[in-house]
Amino acid sequence: PVRSVVVTGMDVVTPIGVGLERFWKAAQAGTSGVRRITHFDPEGLPTRIAASLADPALLGELRGAEGLDALEPRSVVVGVWAARGAIDQAGAMSAVRGPRAGVFVGTAGERQDLRQLGAMAYAGRAPGEEVTPRGFARELARRSGADRSYRTLPQYLAARLAGRFGIEGPAATLQTACTSSAQAIGEAVRAIRRGTIDVALAGGAECIVSPIEVQIFCLLGVMSRRNEAPETASRPFDARRDGFVMGEGAGFLVLEEAEHARGRGAPPLAELAGYGSTCDAYRITDEAPDGQGAVRAMRAAIADAGLEPAQVDYVNAHGTSTPMNDRVETAAIRQVFGPHADRLLVSSTKSMIGHTISAAGAIELITTVLALRDQVAPPTINYQVPDPDCDLHYVPNRPVAVPIRAAISNSFGFGGHNDCLLVRAHGG
Repeated sequence: PVRSVVVTGMDVVTPIGVGLERFWKAAQAGTSGVRRITHFDPEGLPTRIAASLADPALLGELRGAEGLDALEPRSVVVGVWAARGAIDQAGAMSAVRGPRAGVFVGTAGERQDLRQLGAMAYAGRAPGEEVTPRGFARELARRSGADRSYRTLPQYLAARLAGRFGIEGPAATLQTACTSSAQAIGEAVRAIRRGTIDVALAGGAECIVSPIEVQIFCLLGVMSRRNEAPETASRPFDARRDGFVMGEGAGFLVLEEAEHARGRGAPPLAELAGYGSTCDAYRITDEAPDGQGAVRAMRAAIADAGLEPAQVDYVNAHGTSTPMNDRVETAAIRQVFGPHADRLLVSSTKSMIGHTISAAGAIELITTVLALRDQVAPPTINYQVPDPDCDLHYVPNRPVAVPIRAAISNSFGFGGHNDCLLVRAHGG
């Protein structure tokens, strides 16, 4: 028999709310978390806004709640908090212990900024004033220490969560850019289905709003420059969109084999019934303009769930607010759903929290589960001027109550990665 997978717990840390219900209330209200960057001086950068989680008071509160020291990177702090919240909601503290549980994480780790790297390079110069790799490495080790350096690596969060909660099965870190946590969740589903494990902690965390990261994305020409109106900068599918806004956050879910959850009396929040993963095989920085990788991912997720496209009622779009992404995703949705596309509700969580990169797939899947739970599609905010190339129902500015039988969450990333997850009511 096919082993079905259910969601029994989830939690988030986002720029518009810490904790599941606070986030969901703010999302339904159409709250924007985008502000001018204040934790470093953004002057001189083309983009000086972001939806960040750098507030010292907030980080201090989360560190204190989890007993984390000051050396833990921000992404680890928010990741541990969201993971523990998901486990608590699922009542799964015992269930995740041991070899029949796994942890699957999407994250890029913590990167040094240019000023830190430059200071270390010059401090480690050779006697002849030459900057050398050996001198740089020596200075990095002196300043950081082995423990601190390891904390910046991508795999650290998965290892940290495994050790903290006693998870002795597979501990995997995925880094496929904007699809990282969606793919981590999908691979956790596959591990449960094939019987490798019975329960998984899966999700992602990302806090990379820094001088070097903002500059890199600015150089790629994909960032909004609406610096004077941050709250309205992220405007997916709107004709006046000019790029995405970087965000930070974390989202984790507890996934279980359905009989395992029933056996311990854990009520399912939803069934994670479908997963599709493809690659465009096109360019490292661009999605294929024909959208065929996205089409195949959505079709695969729907087929994996044993459904027809007409049985899906809501799409949580990747919806980045870049001219190309929104146009290509719209066309892909139309190709997958045909005439039914005109009855779909489609919205972008990124309009409110920005693009949380590796964490986006997890946070947006959680949003999709909440939409299914409450039978309400959250809004796409800042939608004002329709784009003829983006002609779906994008739930503009206000939530819409609607019957939702099944819903999909799309994630598309640099490298041409495409991941789609489908949820429905358990038994539906």
